[in-house]
Amino acid sequence: MNIGGAQRALLLTGAIGIIIGTSACSLGAPVIPRDPCRTVTSDSANSTGSTTEDPALTVSGPIRLPVEPGTTTFTSGFGERWGAQHQGVDLAGPAGTKILAALDGNVVKAGDSGEGPGVGFENWVVIDSNVDGKPVSTVYGHMFADGIHIKPGQQVKAGDHIADIGNAGGSTGPHLHFEYWQGGRLQGGTALDPVTVLPDIAKQNGTSGGDPSTASNSPIQLVAASRSTADCSGFGMAGGGELAFGIVPAEFEPWLRRAGSVCPEIDPPLLAAQLQQENGFRHGPHAPVSDTGAMGPAQFMPGTWATWGKDYDEDGKADPNSIGDAVMSQAHFMCALYQDVSGYIASGQAKGDPIELTLAAYNAGPGAVQQYGGIPPFAQTENYVPKIMQARTGFTNPNARGRFIPSTSGDSSQVVTAAREYLGTPYVWGGGGTGGPSGGGFDCSGLTSYALHAASAGKVSLPRTSEQQWGVGIEIPIDQAKPGDLVFGSWGPNGPGHVGVYSGTGQMIHAPTQGDVVKEAPLQAGMKARRVL
Repeated sequence: MNIGGAQRALLLTGAIGIIIGTSACSLGAPVIPRDPCRTVTSDSANSTGSTTEDPALTVSGPIRLPVEPGTTTFTSGFGERWGAQHQGVDLAGPAGTKILAALDGNVVKAGDSGEGPGVGFENWVVIDSNVDGKPVSTVYGHMFADGIHIKPGQQVKAGDHIADIGNAGGSTGPHLHFEYWQGGRLQGGTALDPVTVLPDIAKQNGTSGGDPSTASNSPIQLVAASRSTADCSGFGMAGGGELAFGIVPAEFEPWLRRAGSVCPEIDPPLLAAQLQQENGFRHGPHAPVSDTGAMGPAQFMPGTWATWGKDYDEDGKADPNSIGDAVMSQAHFMCALYQDVSGYIASGQAKGDPIELTLAAYNAGPGAVQQYGGIPPFAQTENYVPKIMQARTGFTNPNARGRFIPSTSGDSSQVVTAAREYLGTPYVWGGGGTGGPSGGGFDCSGLTSYALHAASAGKVSLPRTSEQQWGVGIEIPIDQAKPGDLVFGSWGPNGPGHVGVYSGTGQMIHAPTQGDVVKEAPLQAGMKARRVL
């Protein structure tokens, strides 16, 4: 929507400011844990209502194997593997072998895991379930994109055919990677060894024989559920877990989580970044109105509101200054615009990223996108789109991607674990950041930005360049460096031209240079260290 005047960054009480702009240095707000996610309601009456309550889940029936008995072979267990935590078990089988839901529940993820082609799961399914009043997520990974047969928001029963075994992502052969999370996968719960809740997993030998007791890394590790420090917000709700905890004003959070279920393409972090840009989360009868007449937190023009504005908070009035009405109407309108611009792209009438074109259509109108075959050449729109795309990462829950999940230990060695997840990823100049790789890879400071942000569960956001990162934390003698510290080298007049993550025994994980990949290698001569966590 059009709004006049300069945009301001929102400062959240007790949080780090969110800085939006074109500079390489950007800060994100911390994840703020709240209520422990230890129980879920079993009252299903609210599951499709329009209130701000999270959707309820009926209690699941008994857990079952995520495959048909005898169709797979147990090949890898839960625990340390290749210098990182293997948070599930692997069941190998021919590509196309049926994957079944292990529990009754709601599908909250189904498709791209956000890690990029050939990395991590590449594609995954996450199902949230109520297990005797406790929140549990089951995770299924490595399927091909066309081997997933369910969608976010769908309800499934244990035994339903949800996907087929594939060989996507960082996989050495066709298999199902299966995880069991007490307290919610997207809510930062605790990964339990699936064998402890489903012993028959370790007995899967398919037709290839073999002794599952000889499978590598198969210790039983049962962690008490009471250790969960997860936040239940968004549990069981498609799209609800995408938003970082405590990142938006509290009155907006439940509505943004619910808005993420309108369509899978328009997620809560995108909507939050848009609300920040539109009117700085200002709402109510005294909220500023733009010089063109746009109203409320989502800055709806009167004519657009007449079509899209609905009474989602059920107070008897469709009010553009109401948080619930504005946010839900914003989501529905954005989803409709996404369909419009996707049609333009499919018919050759426009080119570009569909999310960026959707934002352009929201700001300038879909007709302008169609007329100009992409983002219209209007100064406001050309500024609006990249600001929101950049801010989106800062509102994203780090747990909403595949791969690394930070624990609550505060151990800086988690920085190493996070960086190791991307070993072999191509070097891309200017690539990567707190949200992971971009443009297909990382540069050196993009990798360290990601590793620190992920390991701290979003609490730490580094400046973008190695020179700027040198100013964060405290310098320590290089011989006192510990795993997770940052190491800097290639010194010039403006400071260090290179940065990596110290991994111990004189080694670092870094993205070296063009034509290379993220690797673990010896420290370079003349390096210095800084401790951030």
